[in-house]
Amino acid sequence: MPQASMVANEIPPQATTFFPTVSVIVPIYNGETDLPGLIQCLLGQTYPAERVEYLLVDNGSCDRTPHILQESVVQAQSAGLTFKHLSETHIQSAYAARNTGIRAATGEILAFTDADCYPAATWLESLVQGFQDSEVGLCVGEVTALPGNTWLERYAERKNIMSQRDTLAHPFCPYGQTANIAIRACAFEKIGLFRPYLTTGGDADICWRLQRDGGWQLHYAETATVQHHHRTSFKELYKQWYRYGRSNRYLHQIHGIKLTRPLMPREIRYSLARWLVKELPVEFIKVLTGKAEPIDLAMTPISLYCFRARTRGQRESQLPENAKEIARLDND
Repeated sequence: MPQASMVANEIPPQATTFFPTVSVIVPIYNGETDLPGLIQCLLGQTYPAERVEYLLVDNGSCDRTPHILQESVVQAQSAGLTFKHLSETHIQSAYAARNTGIRAATGEILAFTDADCYPAATWLESLVQGFQDSEVGLCVGEVTALPGNTWLERYAERKNIMSQRDTLAHPFCPYGQTANIAIRACAFEKIGLFRPYLTTGGDADICWRLQRDGGWQLHYAETATVQHHHRTSFKELYKQWYRYGRSNRYLHQIHGIKLTRPLMPREIRYSLARWLVKELPVEFIKVLTGKAEPIDLAMTPISLYCFRARTRGQRESQLPENAKEIARLDND
């Protein structure tokens, strides 16, 4: 297998004159809470209206999502923009929904984000500039946190949990999360689409296939930002990190990446003891003197909680046989 390409160099700042046709694809499942904010962000994009279409793919929602999407199509039309309401009800998977969008897309570039993401006004304009290099097939934008008030939101923000810098530094091969990436439409002809039955890890899989099988380079568009909601409850945080563990297992079985080593009980005891004896008193004084925030008192135990969830997800998961399937452009 060929080696992964290096991340392409940053495009020098200049006046924007490069506007390829773009199809923005968003998979949505029960998104009534987040959709209104996303739609306003899409309506506010600086990208030329005649050069972009927005494909909103409902993945079998049972809330008000279909109604909101229908209204958004009318709202966009009155603003001179193209919104299309699509449906994917055969397979319950965000990757299958993205494939539905890919097959309906007409743009040279396909940009992806999620229903719980709020793109900056210049997101799309900044994201596509890397494609001026003909060897770039994948552009990865940055994901930042929406300001939050709960301790768990502050924890995720402090740890930069969704930052693409972490995924771009993956030891196997760099990749970007589908919350903020763009791909040349022609690239799918060779490597295929997303694995439709995969439930997690599909963003890494598609990016790795683009680079290792397709021979495309990756460009990091740091100024193309979207803001993302972080979890507000321990239950949701646990599910998130458990899913990260499942993703590790699936990618291990598909690509042979190394699994994350679980912490030994003595390592956990040592970390907690060090936190109680050394870290907690120091951080408490910093909080009292205004040099730290209250969340700094709990960083270590929350991190151990997340690590435990990821370890269990990795240990208890097994890749379903149909999740190995790669969809093709000519599939029904």
